Amino acid sequence: MHWIRTPRCLRTSRGLLLPLSLSSGHPVLQRAAEARRDFWKLSRSVDRVGSWWIQSGLSKMNDADVGKQIQQMVRFILQEAEEKASEISVAAEEEFNIEKLQLVESEKRRIRQDYERKQKQVDVGRKIAYSTQLNAARIKLLQAQDGVVVEMKEDAGKGLLRVTKDANAYRKVLRGLVVQSLLRLREPSVVLRCREADRGHVESVLEAAKKEYAEKAKVNLPKILIDGKVYLPPLRNTRDAHGPSCSGGVVLASQDGKIVCDNTLDARMEISFKQRLPEIRRKLFSQKVSQ
Repeated sequence: MHWIRTPRCLRTSRGLLLPLSLSSGHPVLQRAAEARRDFWKLSRSVDRVGSWWIQSGLSKMNDADVGKQIQQMVRFILQEAEEKASEISVAAEEEFNIEKLQLVESEKRRIRQDYERKQKQVDVGRKIAYSTQLNAARIKLLQAQDGVVVEMKEDAGKGLLRVTKDANAYRKVLRGLVVQSLLRLREPSVVLRCREADRGHVESVLEAAKKEYAEKAKVNLPKILIDGKVYLPPLRNTRDAHGPSCSGGVVLASQDGKIVCDNTLDARMEISFKQRLPEIRRKLFSQKVSQ
């Protein structure tokens, strides 16, 4: 069996390709080497047998008989060598195919694992990108909703101006606010603060408010002192757009200032707005009222 070296493998005379990656100690190459050694041993045996025939006196036979006997022995020895070489070649081919299959399967498994790893990375990247976009969209939606709510609140604040423009209606509102504050404080003597522009309206309803409170609380008429030094801030104007302001109403406090009841129109609107905010959002944005 002849061996031919190719760039990446060894080709045998039977057409078998053996990879060069097989080390010199690999069973396939060892068997092939044994086959070559056995073949050369048998060849040398043929030469020795021929010499023995000549030296043993068989040379007395005619040349034709001697040649025939030698050729017969050579054919027998070569046949044995070829059969053994064929067996080794078949075994080597089987081992080569098995190892090749193992290498192919191992490479396929590595490629599959690499693909699965990259696919997982892609999936994770897609999920992260989707989550980021979804969160950004939600934030924009919430910002837009908050903008609508703030704008609605500002419009409601502007609507308070209509209350203060009607003197009769505003005095009625002030009286109710004073009575409500007195019922909250339950103090015999209180300090009242209002806007400087509203002082006249407050003074005009003060006595009526005292009597109404006394009747409802079944107490003596309280003493109400209007603070003439500190007034509530006026309406916000364009020159002081970021300063404090008050749309109207009153603030009552105990004499020691420890108990305060803020009953300004702005405070009342803020309380009402917070209480009805879930309902407002539901009506504006078709969302369930949060519990």
